[in-house]
Amino acid sequence: MASGSESPGNKTGAKSAKAIKAATKKKKGAGAKGKGLPKSREIPWMLIGAVTVIVALVGLLAWNLIPKYQEKADADKYAPSETNKDPSTAIDGVKVEPYKAGLHITAPQRVAYNQTPPFGGPHDNAWATCTGVVYPNAIRTENAVHSLEHGTVWITYNPDEVSGDALDELASRVDNKPYMMMSPYPGQDSPISLQAWGHQLKLDNADDRRIPQFIAALRANSYNAPEPNGSCATIPDAFDPDNPPPFDPSPPGPDAVPFDGAGLTPDATETGGQPGLPQLPPGMELPPELQNQLPPELQQPAPAPAP
Repeated sequence: MASGSESPGNKTGAKSAKAIKAATKKKKGAGAKGKGLPKSREIPWMLIGAVTVIVALVGLLAWNLIPKYQEKADADKYAPSETNKDPSTAIDGVKVEPYKAGLHITAPQRVAYNQTPPFGGPHDNAWATCTGVVYPNAIRTENAVHSLEHGTVWITYNPDEVSGDALDELASRVDNKPYMMMSPYPGQDSPISLQAWGHQLKLDNADDRRIPQFIAALRANSYNAPEPNGSCATIPDAFDPDNPPPFDPSPPGPDAVPFDGAGLTPDATETGGQPGLPQLPPGMELPPELQNQLPPELQQPAPAPAP
């Protein structure tokens, strides 16, 4: 046999070596491809959390604001107009009773009112401050009724039945709002009562939707108030909102003025005078700083100089 020729054994070994080498290359290639695969994505938890918080806040705002917008839209339907001067007649439960206006008494006189709380009739010369005052204690009834004559809505509540969140809800409708005031009324036969001149609405719950309706219909309603646009400001030396005349829970005596004002002469400056001119108790004048806030036609004339 020639020396250059290969034996069958050598050929078999060469083939085996080539096969092993090819298999090794294939495995290495497969490993390299595996290393080139993209890594799995990380979940952006911080972004998801932020979006969740924003969605929750938007939902919370909507939950709080939408009912308020709906309430306002509902109350606006009860705004008085030339064609509907007393929208409160469409509110279920409103009691209406006519009263004579301009019937004045002076403390310590009392009135034997026919309603509790009263919502019309004779009243004190001095009105209770009604610039959105939330009185913590009960106030003298005769002063409060005069405020109704100017167009005020007076919210009263039984202090034994209303407190906490319900009290806060009522106060939020009054605080710093013109022609509004609120005070406890001991012995009241309903938890809550709303008074405007000649009108009353008694309720059980502070979230009753009729409360904003009553306020919209009768607060500063110039068609209903005997003294439309009358002042609600504090009268110096006559009514102190920080120390108001106290509520008298005792029954009026036999010398009390009857609720219909029998025996009293109506104040001509209120019943036949210029509408909207608030009347001060006899012998009193508005201080200059309050005089200057009135329109010229309502300002009191300056006293004549001494001779």
